Amino acid sequence: MQTVNIKDLVNEAIEFENNAKEFKTRNDKIIASHKAKELILSINEVYKETKETELMDIMKRITAIKQKLEKRLKGRLTP
Repeated sequence: MQTVNIKDLVNEAIEFENNAKEFKTRNDKIIASHKAKELILSINEVYKETKETELMDIMKRITAIKQKLEKRLKGRLTP
């Protein structure tokens, strides 16, 4: 298993969070959604071992961003 530097992971997550408003096109949103999922899963692996509340808070914020992106991508089903 590859070792993950927790600080790098947290910094990457915070950077993603700060750039969340910059995803304008559909393609940007799709890529951002995939990136968010990847970050959440990576942080979750570390969280399982450390149980740090800061990591859980970051995962919750990124999950909220991911849900907003996916909601926007899905669009409205009813006219």
